[in-house]
Amino acid sequence: METQSTAKKTSLPQGHFFTVAQGATNRVMNTPLFLLRCKQLGLSMTELNLLTIGIVNDMFTEKENDTFDYPYKASQSDYDVF
Repeated sequence: METQSTAKKTSLPQGHFFTVAQGATNRVMNTPLFLLRCKQLGLSMTELNLLTIGIVNDMFTEKENDTFDYPYKASQSDYDVF
């Protein structure tokens, strides 16, 4: 598995940029990888029949974010400014 050692900016066709997080993989999503993600989430085949690929990907992303230590927690004044 190829992993990024540091965050880096990656160019998109329109000149926009997105940041690749530390530890992000460059693997193409294929059927075996998708099924591995489903297994890691503990999804059964019955549950998988009720979900879309996008929802499963979002669930896996949120699961990975659970362990992230955010350096700053937004306060009400931050939301008011937004």
